[in-house]
Amino acid sequence: MKHTSHRSKRSGFTLIELMVVLLIIGLLAGLVGVRVLDRLGEAKITKAKAQITMLHEAVKHYRLDTGQYPDPSIGLDALVQEPAGVNGWHGPYIESSEIPLDPWDNYYMYDYPGDRYDYDIYSYGADGREGGEEENADVYNTERTQQADQEEMY
Repeated sequence: MKHTSHRSKRSGFTLIELMVVLLIIGLLAGLVGVRVLDRLGEAKITKAKAQITMLHEAVKHYRLDTGQYPDPSIGLDALVQEPAGVNGWHGPYIESSEIPLDPWDNYYMYDYPGDRYDYDIYSYGADGREGGEEENADVYNTERTQQADQEEMY
């Protein structure tokens, strides 16, 4: 008895079929990649806002203990290292031994007195420069201090 195999003439994919599949995968990856990058930018802005809120609260606790805001020459470092000549410091005021960098690996800015509030804590965003839009936009502390609210009432 003789065995004959019945192989079909088509046992693989043609080059054109493979190219079409790769093109479709590339288009899908491009669409998904853009959405993921948009989400990554949003996540970094959210992280910056959360860190600024944490630093804002730490500065409020520093002021309650010392009766003053951190001196601009020392800045936010006063939250983790006791400044010379400051009475009542009971820090560190954050869990870390260092002030965190913003999500774009830049230092948070601290101004006292601030332009917006008693003091400003902010990040220049992804581009590291003042101004900008979307991920490049500046991220500021949004909570007003009680003193600023009281001053506006009068």
